[in-house]
Amino acid sequence: MQDSIDLLNYVFQVTNQDVSQIGARQMLEWKKPIIKSCDVIGWFSDNKLISQIAVYPFSVNIHGRAFKMGGVTGVGTYPEYASLGLMNDLMKESLTSMRARGQTISYLFPYSIPYYRKKGWEIISDVISYSVRDTQLPKAYEVPGRIERVDFDHKDIRTAYKHFSHKENAAMIRNDLAWVEHFKWEKDELTACIYYDAHDTPTGYMYYKVENETFYVKEMIFINEEARRGIWNFIRAHFSMVYHIKGKIFTNEPLSFFLEDSEIEEKISPYYMARIVDVQAFLSAFPFTKHATESFTMHVTDPMLEWNNGTFNISFDEETCVTATDLSADKADVQTDVQTLVTMLLNYKRASDLKEIGRLHADDDHVAYLENIIPDNQPWFSDYF
Repeated sequence: MQDSIDLLNYVFQVTNQDVSQIGARQMLEWKKPIIKSCDVIGWFSDNKLISQIAVYPFSVNIHGRAFKMGGVTGVGTYPEYASLGLMNDLMKESLTSMRARGQTISYLFPYSIPYYRKKGWEIISDVISYSVRDTQLPKAYEVPGRIERVDFDHKDIRTAYKHFSHKENAAMIRNDLAWVEHFKWEKDELTACIYYDAHDTPTGYMYYKVENETFYVKEMIFINEEARRGIWNFIRAHFSMVYHIKGKIFTNEPLSFFLEDSEIEEKISPYYMARIVDVQAFLSAFPFTKHATESFTMHVTDPMLEWNNGTFNISFDEETCVTATDLSADKADVQTDVQTLVTMLLNYKRASDLKEIGRLHADDDHVAYLENIIPDNQPWFSDYF
């Protein structure tokens, strides 16, 4: 475990000052869940760990259906062992293990988008950082519910998130490990509050901190418009204490439209990437819409996994049936790569947009059909691991 920490500290340039501030013992405690709960593999030289990768056992909601997800983290190789193909081998071994465990999709936070794109991952979500001045806060709205400040681990927070995550495409279905990982770096700094409706049902919550006359929103979850307005009423109640409100949004939420003064600062950045681990199994379980009636063929290429390379026949009866065929790529109705496929199925990009930039090859009828059978739900993902 100490070798793993030393490797990650070196690769991610964690300084001695950082370690002293966090505490070496605390850092060791934070790493234990990775070693105990994850699939962790590494390359060794003379019994010294020189390269490693870890995979969390998570689940995500994709268009209303739960999928087992392998969350990749702890990726690192000492520079003197770079360019030897060590990480490529570790990734392939990890993906092979994910397939065996039924984790048909994998997420990761990229330190280099081009690097992971070459390995089969693609962008599937964005993050919008915003800054709102105190004078731009929305006016107070009449709401029937109330806000309460609560303990950090209050059970009603998890109840509200569970309801929320089951309706948000691409969202993490948080187990205990996911909750710990999401907040472990800031838990001691944050305050929690919950919005309860008139029936005492928790329909929203927020983690936040007030520091240096700024209100920082770590996470804001609301199930309906009433909860959103109730939470913003609570933020507005800090008007005399702060000059700015800063936070992040993880989907195309119309925050500026919600404000009377919409001239706010917003910065959009790519956030998480995903890759399909097993194309045949993933497509078989994918919740296509009720318009999916006509079969079609799709040729997929994968830079790492040979079982994903080939042409698949996708047909629909009571269930989706996906079978491998001997059809050549040029005879398939749709041609794409595994990177494009995941960003299309999670609806980060539509089929017509992907065809326009040369990432998807199909005639207009099949492009229209794909857009009709893939649910039109925007991806939302706020976790970090």
